[in-house]
Amino acid sequence: MINAGMHAVPQGHVPAVVTYLEMAAPAMQAAKPFPDGMTVAQEHPDTDTYRALFRAVGAPWLWSSRLEMDDATLAEILNRDTTEVWVVRQNGNAIAIAELDFQDGNSCELAYFGMVKDVTGQGLGGPMMALAQQKAFARDVTRFFVHTCNWDDPRALAFYQKAGFVPYKFEIEVFPDPRLQGLHPNTAAPQIPCLT
Repeated sequence: MINAGMHAVPQGHVPAVVTYLEMAAPAMQAAKPFPDGMTVAQEHPDTDTYRALFRAVGAPWLWSSRLEMDDATLAEILNRDTTEVWVVRQNGNAIAIAELDFQDGNSCELAYFGMVKDVTGQGLGGPMMALAQQKAFARDVTRFFVHTCNWDDPRALAFYQKAGFVPYKFEIEVFPDPRLQGLHPNTAAPQIPCLT
C-alpha cells in the first residue's frame, strides 16, 4: 500500500498507472467482419516470430515483458494448451495480435491485444475484440479480464469500456525503462520521456 502524495521514481525507470477491467459474459455477441484484405487465424509462432510481432505492436507503448524472457520461458508459454495466439494479417504480414491466457480455469485474461500503428483507425479493433470475446467465452469461463495503462494508446481504456469491460482495480507499476535496456530503440514511445 502506498501513501497518498508524490513518490520519486528511481532513475532509469518509468511509472505506469494500470487499470484492470473485467466482464462476466460476452458483451459483443456477434462476430464482426474484418476489413478487406485482412485475415485472422490462431497461430503457433516460434519465439522469434512472436517477438517480432510483439515488438512491432508494442514498441510505441513500451511493451517489454516478453522481450525480457529467455527463449525457453517464452516457448513454454506459447506452447501451453491454455494459450491462444490470434494473429491478424494483411497481405501476408502480421499486423495485430490478440493473445488469450486460460491458465486460471474459470477465467481468461486478454494478455495482449493490439495492432501496429499504421493500421489503427481502419476498423480493425471491433472485429478483433468481438473475436477475443467469442473465443474467451467459448471455453465456458465466468470471467474475462484485461489491464491497460496510461502508456498504452490513449484510446485503449475507452475502447475496452465500450466493448463491455468494467474497471475494478488500479495499480502503480514501476519498471526499468526498456529503451535503456536495449529492448526498444531510444526513439520508441517519444510521448514518454526517457530519463537517463
